[in-house]
Amino acid sequence: MNLIKSVNPFTNQLLKEFVPLSQEEAKERVVQAQESFKAWRQTSLSERAVLMKKAGEQLRSEKEHYARLISLEMGKVIRESLAEIEKCAWVCDYYAEHAEDFLQDEPIALPDGKKAKVIHQPLGVILAVMPWNFPFWQVFRFAAPTLMAGNAGVLKHASNVPQCALAIQEVFEKAGFPKGLFQSLLISSDVTLDLIQEPQIRAVSLTGSEPAGRAIAAAAGKGLKKTLLELGGSDPFIVFADADIDQAVETAVKARMINFGQSCIAAKRFLIEHSVYTQFVEGFQERLSQLKEGDPLDENSDYACMARPDLAMELFEQVKKTRLLGGTIPFGGEKPEQGSPFFKPTLITDIPKNSPAFLEEMFGPVASFFSFESEEEAAQIANATDFGLGSSVWTKDSDRAERMSRSIESGAVFINSMVASHPWLPFGGIKNSGYGRELSRQGILEFVNTKTVYLG
Repeated sequence: MNLIKSVNPFTNQLLKEFVPLSQEEAKERVVQAQESFKAWRQTSLSERAVLMKKAGEQLRSEKEHYARLISLEMGKVIRESLAEIEKCAWVCDYYAEHAEDFLQDEPIALPDGKKAKVIHQPLGVILAVMPWNFPFWQVFRFAAPTLMAGNAGVLKHASNVPQCALAIQEVFEKAGFPKGLFQSLLISSDVTLDLIQEPQIRAVSLTGSEPAGRAIAAAAGKGLKKTLLELGGSDPFIVFADADIDQAVETAVKARMINFGQSCIAAKRFLIEHSVYTQFVEGFQERLSQLKEGDPLDENSDYACMARPDLAMELFEQVKKTRLLGGTIPFGGEKPEQGSPFFKPTLITDIPKNSPAFLEEMFGPVASFFSFESEEEAAQIANATDFGLGSSVWTKDSDRAERMSRSIESGAVFINSMVASHPWLPFGGIKNSGYGRELSRQGILEFVNTKTVYLG
């Protein structure tokens, strides 16, 4: 039997081992969730809100403990882990305060004088398949609206963050949610695909890679189950010459290096107007070189390591192939040691169109730079990707910002700001970045039955 292992990537220390659930054990947990759902769906939104507020309070009361788990299991620096826990508490508060308004019946006045309305009812047990890079936030932005809508949730978390997975279940239990309503299942990918076919599972939400999204969507399609997919991104960060270049550089480095670049909405491709291209790249490199590498648990560290050694090597292979095809590496680019998660932040310029840096998502601290001469060329480069998650445009010209926001193929455009997920804003992508929306009112309506009631 393959155990599920919790390993500190920074030290390579084995923290804990867990015996995965069998397929039958996982099915039993889903049945428990279904039983909890039957009662939960009858509770009032005010009752649910009280418990969701308590979940936020629980996160804040033990945020150092939960943040430490994040840093230990996937290498995020501790101050980012603490911010992640605070953000999870924020999304709990947000849905506790707004879910009742979001789920209000919607009256419809018909032209013949008749009346109708739309009501929103929970679907049942929703399966969440979640990644390691934001091990608490990715789950809570699913769980808060899903539970507030009256559903139950079962979580298949990434195999390298099992302690985080169990801690999340603990948060809801300590907050007083009914037993079995939210469960973390330590299971394999094969068991996950089989579990989707269980009749109690009514829908699936996945945040992860494009291949994982295709596999989950195919399994869910076989069972006619709804899916929400938030997949990869290769977000453009577009800077025009009239922008505040110093502010843009400062934000660009943060946007690329947050979570050591291991974020679907991290800025990955930097499109710079030709007249300020050299200034921007040099400023980016200078600011990047000032960041401090260190232990994830050191509050002074700006970055630490990749979440796993294999991820560091995969990223290096993308850099290496881009260089062999003609790309230039002015900073970084060194091969990580075998079995090591440590990776030197890297810049790539002169990027060929057939290279990984042009075509693929670079999931780590690698910044790719492109030069453009016009709005049209900027939009063309921005859209020359299979992904469409987020994008950032920097200019003082509000008309240009409006034009660019409508030209870029993505789920979000942030003007003079880095892309970020926010409880008040719909979040999701198009093209190979997935479909459906999380957060905001749209997020809570993803997993409800939007029912029409005609009043004859």
